[in-house]
Amino acid sequence: MSAVLKINGAEKTFDDGLPSNLSELLTILKIDTATVVAEIDGKIIERKDFAQTSLNEAQAIELIRFVGGG
Repeated sequence: MSAVLKINGAEKTFDDGLPSNLSELLTILKIDTATVVAEIDGKIIERKDFAQTSLNEAQAIELIRFVGGG
C-alpha cells in the first residue's frame, strides 16, 4: 500500500507504506540528522524527538539542511 508525504513542497510516494518516524524518513532520504532542521505541519521538531515523531499520510514536512562552506 503506497502512502504520500509532502516534503519541501513536493509529493513523495512511499510504495511500501510510510516510514514509521522522522528518523526513518531521514535515513531513507539519506539525510544526516545532525545537519537538518525538520518542521512538520508548521511545528519545528527537536532533533532529540526525531525517533519518537510518528508520521501520518498527507503531512507537510519541511527539511532544511545546513551546508558548510565559506
